[in-house]
Amino acid sequence: MKLQVADRMKDYEEGIFQLLNEKKEEVEKTGKKVYNLSVGTPDFPTEPHIMEAVVKAAENPANYKYALKMLPELTEAVIKRFQTRYHVTLNEREITDVYGSQEGIAHIGLSLCNPDDIVLVPDPGYPIFSIGPSLAMADVRTYELRAENDYLPDLKALDEELLKKTKVMIVSYPLNPVCKIAPDSFYEELIPWAQEHNIIIMHDNAYSDIIYDGHVGKSILQFEGAKENCVEFYSLSKSYNYTGARVGFLVGNEYLVQNFKKLRSQIDYGTFLPVQYGAIAALNGPDEGIRERCAEYQRRRDALCGGLRKIGWNIPDSQGTMFAWGKIPEGYTDDVAFVMELLEKSGLLCTPGSSFGKLGKGHVRFALTLPVEEINEAVAAVAASGIIR
Repeated sequence: MKLQVADRMKDYEEGIFQLLNEKKEEVEKTGKKVYNLSVGTPDFPTEPHIMEAVVKAAENPANYKYALKMLPELTEAVIKRFQTRYHVTLNEREITDVYGSQEGIAHIGLSLCNPDDIVLVPDPGYPIFSIGPSLAMADVRTYELRAENDYLPDLKALDEELLKKTKVMIVSYPLNPVCKIAPDSFYEELIPWAQEHNIIIMHDNAYSDIIYDGHVGKSILQFEGAKENCVEFYSLSKSYNYTGARVGFLVGNEYLVQNFKKLRSQIDYGTFLPVQYGAIAALNGPDEGIRERCAEYQRRRDALCGGLRKIGWNIPDSQGTMFAWGKIPEGYTDDVAFVMELLEKSGLLCTPGSSFGKLGKGHVRFALTLPVEEINEAVAAVAASGIIR
């Protein structure tokens, strides 16, 4: 018997992080210390008041039933957060929970797209931006993000015939992997432009609390007219180190939010209630921890980017996210081969930029997931390796 699987599986190769992990284990067996800056998993502990809320709720047998929907207290906490943090007024029908932004982005295309509807995604960009629409059999097209344009899309350069067939455009700032923020003027241009072309804007807002050098993260919903055609994914993973709990929210245009909520009612039974109680504690809790972690990420950024520049590798300062991004050193052309050589010679592990799209080739991404002292060690190991020619 010959087993047949979906044709789309041809597009999903073994994940780069699995390949990197196998190479890491191989190098570790030689006794070399590995400085793993590849995967963006926060290394900070979850704050005690959040864990206490989860534990207390988990001790109540009644909380093991199907949740079916968001707790009213959680809805109120999201409304309060957006009002105080972004000065955005939401009502309960403009909010629905998801199992983290990754799950939400993976599935929302099923509620928005018919087969062959065009979805525009950034290149370079986070892989789920393309994978999600492809699951809905949409026609995924990329728009270019280039350093010479500060990694912002050139809206005027996009083909008008393409735009006539476009249903959704995915944007995200600060953007993983390129670590750039967007000025207010970008959103002020984007929203009316998208409305003129009947395009839904989906904004991934995972990193607005991790922005450096005094800049303040924004929600797209802060900008005039955004609720007419925009929705935004907001995650607790990075701001609150609530990563494994998998809880986030889709907010914005009521029709689009309720449409997605209807789809999700067919495929899940709601977020586990103890996880919801932890989210309530996070959203209603103090922001000091968020600010302290952002400051620590900035110190790590300075140690990594500044340290690599001092030894001759020009990695620009990240503007936001928990990552750094830059070109591979002069003399190298293949980012995947370079990453493997860098790991073997120095023990520093990062992610090849080609994992994030065609325009990511020749670049690498670092996750700021080690303390400053270890980052300094990693930079010293790179300097001693001789890989910077």
